Amino acid sequence: MIEIRPADPMSDALRPVIEAHFAHSEQAGPAESNHTMGPEALSGDGIRFWGLFEEGRALGCGALKTLPDGTAEVKSVHVVEAARGRGLARVMMAHLADLAAKEGTEALVLETGAAHLPDYAAARKLYEALGYSYCGPIYGYEDDPNSAFMRLALEPRP
Repeated sequence: MIEIRPADPMSDALRPVIEAHFAHSEQAGPAESNHTMGPEALSGDGIRFWGLFEEGRALGCGALKTLPDGTAEVKSVHVVEAARGRGLARVMMAHLADLAAKEGTEALVLETGAAHLPDYAAARKLYEALGYSYCGPIYGYEDDPNSAFMRLALEPRP
């Protein structure tokens, strides 16, 4: 059974997941365009972090960074390679959207690799399927030819 729960990104269980995410981002595009957060940064103020577990084993993670413009940035959604193809990233994204909508967040926003960076194709395809649309740079970012910015408007939920 899949369980998503608040977690410590510095924990022994989740550190390897975050490090794998960081390693993927380091090789997927130029260093100057890498906005991936490590375990220490994911422990910072204004960031909430969740682990995705199955039978106690960490299979993935995701985070929300609250932004001052009424949106929340999706950060560090990652599923370990051995667990891919099961829709777990979609499950994490749905969890983040549901939580943000219940809290009255106006929209979820994110930064990912641009279309000419093939290692981000699966992520862009997932975000598009979830209803995210491309937009200009989100709060805290500048225009970057290696970045794609996306937004999902949220309807308040009870």
